[in-house]
Amino acid sequence: MNHAPEGELTSIILPVYNAGIRLVDALVSAMSQTHARLEIICVNDGSTDDSLAIMQALAEEDERIRIIDAPNAGYGAAMNRGLGAAQGEWVAILEPDDWISPTMLERMLAFASSLPCKPDVVKCPFWWVPSDDEFGDHEIHCTYKGLIHPKGQPFGLDEAPELFAHHPSIWSALYRKSYLDAHKIRFPEYPGSGWADNRFLAETLLKTDKIAYLDEPFYHYRAGTPEREAAFLKANPALPFERWMDITRILEAQNVTDAGIRRAHARHGFTYLAQVMKAGALDDPNTVKAVHVMFNHMDEDAVMDDAAVPPAQRTLFAQMRGMECIRSNRAAHAVYLMKEGLRRVRVNGIHATLADIRRIFSH
Repeated sequence: MNHAPEGELTSIILPVYNAGIRLVDALVSAMSQTHARLEIICVNDGSTDDSLAIMQALAEEDERIRIIDAPNAGYGAAMNRGLGAAQGEWVAILEPDDWISPTMLERMLAFASSLPCKPDVVKCPFWWVPSDDEFGDHEIHCTYKGLIHPKGQPFGLDEAPELFAHHPSIWSALYRKSYLDAHKIRFPEYPGSGWADNRFLAETLLKTDKIAYLDEPFYHYRAGTPEREAAFLKANPALPFERWMDITRILEAQNVTDAGIRRAHARHGFTYLAQVMKAGALDDPNTVKAVHVMFNHMDEDAVMDDAAVPPAQRTLFAQMRGMECIRSNRAAHAVYLMKEGLRRVRVNGIHATLADIRRIFSH
């Protein structure tokens, strides 16, 4: 294939470990970008299936594909190898289970170029693809679609703290390579996946006041099955709270006191708590201790005055903090749920919203 060099060179990094046939969809979506001036860096993290053969076959068709073959060291190490090899002015992340729309890079780069000053991060919402939806026929908007309203562009996180309260979704973004390098932003190299995205999200959004947000989804994220997610949490019940504390330490190091950011961070912690409780994994003493540590690092007023925090979780928070007076928030939480439900209906439509509710409460 011949591609005319136009615009800024962009590096798409794919960390690959036993991705199987879905890797083809991911790579083809990268190869099909309308922004042709790119390099596709595939980091084979010691795959034992046919992933390497798939990458090699497609690399023969497209000279933009570069393969780094390395022993298995985990998601973070694979991403760091890719970042070290990236030569583009911008970096994109594509996970091998997912795919991206053909105009993703073109639209995001054009948006970045239209702003009065160059952003360090360009963020977008994403499409959430249910685990049983092979072709994305029933994908829905992510939870922060339509919620990000900064006063101007680019902006600092304090103007759009909602970006901190939802799925890390580090792959629905572009990062200026010089920004990552200047601040030495890389991934923690945990074994396996290790939820290394949490710290990367915090560092990329907290170390700049030049974030840009385009409220248009291009990234198609395949969700894991509820059974697989529950099994992971049962095997690693304290991990979400440890990763929450990773972000807390970055907030403290950056001396972040903004109430909106701290509230968004607390909400993210309660989301992790709900996931662990739903998986039936909140019965391990070490996990209870990790929750207690997390609660001790939350701002009391930010939690007790937040209608988004469910009553049961608010009560647990108060008990673990030794609070004598527990303020009920049932009515306020019900109003919050009603407003959030109506917002999601506006964004996704009634049928998709009802399907998502059934998914949440059927497991």
